[in-house]
Amino acid sequence: MKVLILGIDGYLGWPLALRLARRGHEVIGIDNLFTRKFSQEVGADSAFPLPEPEERVKEAKKRLGIDITFYKGDVTDYPFLKEIVSKHKPDAIVHFAEQRSAPYSMIDMDHSVFTVINNEIGTLRVIQAIFEVDPTIHLLKMGTMGEYGTPSFNIPESIYVDAIVNGMKDRIIVPRKGGSIYHITKIHDTDFILYFNEISGELTVTDIMQGPVYGTRTEEIIEETLRTRFDFDEVWGTVVNRFCVEAIIGQPLTVYGKGGQTRGFLSLEDSMQALTLLLEHPPKQGEYRLVNQFAEVYSVSQIAQIVKKAGEELGLNVQIGNYPNPRVEAEEHYYNPEIKILPSLGFYPKKRLPEEVKIMIKDLLPYKERLERYRHVIPPKTKWKK
Repeated sequence: MKVLILGIDGYLGWPLALRLARRGHEVIGIDNLFTRKFSQEVGADSAFPLPEPEERVKEAKKRLGIDITFYKGDVTDYPFLKEIVSKHKPDAIVHFAEQRSAPYSMIDMDHSVFTVINNEIGTLRVIQAIFEVDPTIHLLKMGTMGEYGTPSFNIPESIYVDAIVNGMKDRIIVPRKGGSIYHITKIHDTDFILYFNEISGELTVTDIMQGPVYGTRTEEIIEETLRTRFDFDEVWGTVVNRFCVEAIIGQPLTVYGKGGQTRGFLSLEDSMQALTLLLEHPPKQGEYRLVNQFAEVYSVSQIAQIVKKAGEELGLNVQIGNYPNPRVEAEEHYYNPEIKILPSLGFYPKKRLPEEVKIMIKDLLPYKERLERYRHVIPPKTKWKK
């Protein structure tokens, strides 16, 4: 199988490239390196120093014996995108090439506008390239469980649900409520893809609703030079990754508000397993497939206690802090998503948070001095209400 990964330089894109190439698939990647630039914009950086993409490709060849083709470019640049798709004619396109941070999208109106333009134009251009080059290409698009918000119903693993509205029954798109401009663009991504699938009957799509990912390793990351980026600041860092760094530098874990916010999480390794299964078992031609992708459900407070316990077992003095919640969200709520498709394909989580957190802390400890330099960018500063 030939796979084009858009956003190959990112937290998920790089380890997926390693996984697929090691499994014998031909991997081509595109990245504009915006995440590197935007991380520096907010005064942060990856916990692990990252080689330039060309050097990463060389290291993958040297350490794993695999070939990866890399192009620097922007998927919103349609002539460039179409040229690459036409040249390589991939069997699948993995769409990770979006601004992926909710806080970044809420810094101010300019950052909101950028997020909308980048994410929505990028998705439309990917759809356009598939239609114009080869409609049989399987599009695997990374969405988020955050599209749903925190409803008081069980989140189905389907884009449609039977509903009664004002006494009348109909089959409607599952209600969704994004909690940031970023999340709203992901909702629009789904709407765009679903719409073009319905009017054409040609698009073959796996639309992934993924929970937050944590971790420092996959089976392929066997050397320092193969590490993926690891963000931990308040703008780019997800909660587990952020807490692990805070435990190391002795900063109280930044629990927002009551800490009852509950989500479905999965490890980096399990994310790679799930994505590989979905690519190697595509939907039927012309089918739109929605997949809920997570392995464990925790509240923020539960995660803080897990990190505290793991850190203390490793000799760290870990404190938990409670900060005023900068976001507008339900801090205690019902949460019960359905997950059937991945288990039916053989997905079985290999990692669990309590064990994996210890590995993460051990991996990060040698970089304590580097992490200390970015202590100031971890506490919450980006507020939803200005």
